[in-house]
Amino acid sequence: MNQEIINLYDEYTHKPLPRREFLERLAKLTGGMAAALAVLPLIETGCTPANRTQGDDLHTEYVTWAGAQGEMKAYLARPKKKKKYPAVVVIHENRGLNAHIEDVARRAAKAGYLALAPNALAPLGGTPANEDEARSLFQTLKQEDSLQNFIRAFDFLSKREDCNGNFGCVGFCWGGAMSNSLAVNVPTLKAAVAFYGRQSEAADVSKIRAAVQLHYAEMDERVNAGMAAYEEALKANGIRYEQHLYPGVQHAFHNDTSQARYNEAAAKLAWERTMSFFEKHLKG
Repeated sequence: MNQEIINLYDEYTHKPLPRREFLERLAKLTGGMAAALAVLPLIETGCTPANRTQGDDLHTEYVTWAGAQGEMKAYLARPKKKKKYPAVVVIHENRGLNAHIEDVARRAAKAGYLALAPNALAPLGGTPANEDEARSLFQTLKQEDSLQNFIRAFDFLSKREDCNGNFGCVGFCWGGAMSNSLAVNVPTLKAAVAFYGRQSEAADVSKIRAAVQLHYAEMDERVNAGMAAYEEALKANGIRYEQHLYPGVQHAFHNDTSQARYNEAAAKLAWERTMSFFEKHLKG
């Protein structure tokens, strides 16, 4: 896939860019609107089935708690056996809670965790089926409200009989940035994993008590612009961290519903590293 097309789509999904302007620019890159519409399904998420991880051997449910501005809702998955598990909050991209992230939560549950995947858009009525509408809703979210809603997820988990109080989180894109923010703002957090997420301010790094694991895509210039300064701050403050850069892959390389950007080898390695990290810090 032409890198200019990938960069344009990244601009469209994160700036955000109006869809009409995005399609006009895509048509110029591909040689016409017909070609642009043919390429579009390859670069958009949701082009392949999301429900890859079956939940027959898991307990799953939807749960709620009081958010800063309205009710929060989340998908929860854990092994069927009733006992206390370490908890992992799974944080979605800038599309809200969808089938892909619920699938990721089931992967964590199958590894022996109480996995909670909150929906940041729940106070606004939930995740629209149309991704453009979902991204537009994200522009109306107040950052501080969203942060408080996710902080309250750990309060919710701490009151459950199936949680042992060992907390971790893993987030992707928007969720990666939230994962970094939670590392700063949740002192009981033991492990925070961020996939291609915006970094926290260097001045806030001293507040981190968790171990941090960072996954970056080599071709992701937008997010990687803050990588060096964040690592320097982590080192300066003695924070336990791992940083991994995956050669030749794109932003969102872990999302297996995006044909153009998903990289199976990198996604598998990154997830193995994530599970090993949680094993060490949440189960060790």
